Amino acid sequence: MKRHLVSAADLSRDDALLILDTAEELAQLSGRAVKKLPTLRGRTVVNLFFEDSTRTKTSFEVAEKRLSADVINFAAKGSSVSKGESLKDTALTLQAMGADAVVIRHHASGAPARLAQSDWLHGSVINAGDGTHEHPTQALLDAFTLRRHLNPGLGNDLSGRRVTIVGDVLHSRVARSNVLLLNTLGAEVTFVAPPTLVPIGIEHWPCEVSYDLDAALAKTDALMMLRVQRERMNAAFFPTEREYARRYGMNGRRLARLPEHAVVMHPGPMVRGMEITAEVADSPRCTAVEQVANGVSIRMAVLYLLLGGATLADAPSTNQSEAAK
Repeated sequence: MKRHLVSAADLSRDDALLILDTAEELAQLSGRAVKKLPTLRGRTVVNLFFEDSTRTKTSFEVAEKRLSADVINFAAKGSSVSKGESLKDTALTLQAMGADAVVIRHHASGAPARLAQSDWLHGSVINAGDGTHEHPTQALLDAFTLRRHLNPGLGNDLSGRRVTIVGDVLHSRVARSNVLLLNTLGAEVTFVAPPTLVPIGIEHWPCEVSYDLDAALAKTDALMMLRVQRERMNAAFFPTEREYARRYGMNGRRLARLPEHAVVMHPGPMVRGMEITAEVADSPRCTAVEQVANGVSIRMAVLYLLLGGATLADAPSTNQSEAAK
């Protein structure tokens, strides 16, 4: 793997499978009484969040602590950033503190890439979501979840599987990272969205585009619902919430039309009643809660491989985990 993880495009098929397989091994830790490895003992990881986050920030923090790293949580609110400090000066401060890795979420698309390409930091940069650009670890945990349901086993990819991604594609960094990674892993991706929420230039993405959710259901192995990102909208992109739910919301009727093996995914937080009904969100076929748990394993794997200098052969096997109990 490279030194940084800024984009899902940075990952080759072998890189992606290495992360997924390592996460599968590290997931065994969750069943242990002591859920820790000494891999990153003495290493410092800074969580640098310029935007609010619950799942991603907590997930990274849990992953870092399970690998025994020293963790510094740095929120823009209440820090020197709120007083006008630049990203460069913040990075130089973190470097002076000896940061080995910075996990960054930023409202500006491209901020993690700027940090990775600069000489401000000597450590690794991990993109935890930048503007409407990308969210690579979310795509990895989604792929991890999909593989467990659709093609389980170390070394397996998602070849031939059909994933339908529904909703606010225009503002979604999750959609952008997922289409890149899923294509790398061999899956076929279809976006379904209102025309107003389809990005310009999507014809150059490795996907198909449809405006009819009902027509896509029968040939879908996994349906990934996206959050409608009102905080990024500066216009009316659809008439009403009721109209959006009618055309693009996931409900019990549509769930029944999916193939029996198909799953429904959501990166969270879910807007129940518009993007997804409670009936579907609470269904055994909805993987939203499972995705959160899988996020810890994936982020452990990314940190393990970037900072631990480890390869898959060094990753803790089930037998090693049992022996460590």
